[in-house]
Amino acid sequence: MPFFGGVSLPVVLVVLYIVNCVKILREYERGVVFRLGRLTPKPMGPGLVFIIWPIDRLLRISLRTVALDVPPQDVITKDNVSIKVNAVIYFRVLEPNKAVVEVEDYLFATSQMAQTTLRSVLGQVELDELLAHRETLNQRLQAIIDKQTDPWGVKVSAVEIKHVDLPEEMRRVMASQAEAERVKRAKIIGADGEFQAAQKLVEAARIMSEQPMALQMRYLQTLAEIATEKNSTTIFPIPIDLIKPFLEKR
Repeated sequence: MPFFGGVSLPVVLVVLYIVNCVKILREYERGVVFRLGRLTPKPMGPGLVFIIWPIDRLLRISLRTVALDVPPQDVITKDNVSIKVNAVIYFRVLEPNKAVVEVEDYLFATSQMAQTTLRSVLGQVELDELLAHRETLNQRLQAIIDKQTDPWGVKVSAVEIKHVDLPEEMRRVMASQAEAERVKRAKIIGADGEFQAAQKLVEAARIMSEQPMALQMRYLQTLAEIATEKNSTTIFPIPIDLIKPFLEKR
């Protein structure tokens, strides 16, 4: 029976059926196939795949790494400081069959797992540890979330704490603490400098006491330095030999 352009209806139906049965999967995609409701052992793809329509049902799963933003979470630290913390989690599907069968929506489930784990882990540490050891906490979060998502065929490669929002009064306290720490370091450095200078003066005094000529040379050098300055004071140097007997007698 002729159809459009002389093409019969059966031929058109066969072409449409083949089009529905042939699927093209990209390099980063895998096809999870259900045949009469049963999961096939291995996912299909990439490239050209053929399914039996309507017996087979194909779901496309991406194997690319997903960067999922974790919204800000209200966290009370171990030292009772209320903060807001947000993070980003990097994960990818390693086993497409598990990602479809073991969990309803692996993206939503991973996001919820990251949020609850973030609140739980950061609630066990103090604020100073959170600010100073962020890399250690990132690794701890990654290990915990990855263990929870492993049955879903999802691999969590990294978790990064992005921002810690502190209350305004806590910011003022930390700024005062940092200023006090800087003043403390400055005083310690100044005291250490004075101590070293005193040590050098003691050494110089000991050397001059052992070498009388050194004391006289220093005396003459001081007179020369004073004479070069523009002042109205006249200094008459007294030889040390004149007062030496009095010093010895004392």
